[in-house]
Amino acid sequence: MKEILKFQDSHRDRLENCIAGKIQSPPPVALWRHFPVDDQSPDRLAAAITNYQKTFDFDLIKITPASSFCLRDWGLNDTWSGNPEGTRDYSTPIIQQPEDWNHLKVLDPKKGFLGNQLQTLDSIIREFTPDTPIIQTIFNPMAQAKNLAGQSGLLSMMRDNPQALHEGLKIITESTIRFIEESCSLGIDGIFLAVQHAQSSLLTVNQFDEFCATYDLELLKAVSSLWLNMVHIHGEEIHFDRVARYPAQVLNWHDKHTPPNLHDARKTLDRVICGGLRRVESLVLGSPETIQSEALEAIRDSEGKKFILGTGCVVPITAPYGNIVTVRNSVFPVK
Repeated sequence: MKEILKFQDSHRDRLENCIAGKIQSPPPVALWRHFPVDDQSPDRLAAAITNYQKTFDFDLIKITPASSFCLRDWGLNDTWSGNPEGTRDYSTPIIQQPEDWNHLKVLDPKKGFLGNQLQTLDSIIREFTPDTPIIQTIFNPMAQAKNLAGQSGLLSMMRDNPQALHEGLKIITESTIRFIEESCSLGIDGIFLAVQHAQSSLLTVNQFDEFCATYDLELLKAVSSLWLNMVHIHGEEIHFDRVARYPAQVLNWHDKHTPPNLHDARKTLDRVICGGLRRVESLVLGSPETIQSEALEAIRDSEGKKFILGTGCVVPITAPYGNIVTVRNSVFPVK
């Protein structure tokens, strides 16, 4: 078994220094993944995340539940079908007609599947706080709406019945804020806001501002007092400049597959950027030598400050142990 090299400072200290813009050697590093099957039980998910963190000792813990955790209490079902990313497949959308949005009720975050997620979160916080920062995954309202209505149904309603969609997004936003408030009371250090529709193939800039940014900013306002909020831009051909305006300490996107790359982003972005590694080509199919080279290039492109080494999205569950260890150790200078 490969040895995990140890950091001298606590993970919290390292990330606080990173946000402050201090050049660090080694820089922070973090990878996160889904835990299929285990993510259907609060205790098993907490155990899986705990084991993962104790194995690799990353600088932050991103709590990654199934994306349905915020939707099941509205009656949506999903199944595990073996996706290598660890994600689940949704059944028939529960939003079929524009008027169905009005049937959604603001959820009680302490009950049902949301309550289960708070239970997982509480277990992780008790285990790792204060030395290791913890951020809770939050899917933005438009992403939640997509799973409730299906992608094609959502985009159709956006064009033909925008007001009905707005009513649904308002309910989703209120439910999400209530869950965030309960998460904050447990002691999270930030949220990981997953934005999935900042793609030119899905929305124009104006549509993104109206149906995404309007509600995303409400969520970020609810966590404005936290010090480690990360925004993730999912997909390719992204509206990068729009999301880069969001008030968060860290920005993460598929930098190896869509512009801008880390070097170009560093020229204009004075905040922490997270990325640098290819998820499939390197983490799953690559060699330790490939990963080491890619990591060193990312550290150079980021100029060694305000940078977290990671991937553009979740690490596939098929990534070999040795490759993950290589990522964890690659931030240490070669002697």
